[in-house]
Amino acid sequence: MDTATPRFVKDLTDDSGVTAIEYGLLAALIAVTILGAIAVCGTSLTALYVYWSSAVVAAL
Repeated sequence: MDTATPRFVKDLTDDSGVTAIEYGLLAALIAVTILGAIAVCGTSLTALYVYWSSAVVAAL
């Protein structure tokens, strides 16, 4: 029974799984932020591309 107690205490203090979860949450937050920025700026970038491509075609 004495050998089980230190292992139990070691398992309680092990935080390596917590670090992986934190990295996963951070990656998900970054992905959501990128998708949100693309959704907000997407129409503006499309309009800008159409404007410049029209100007280039007209100049040729």
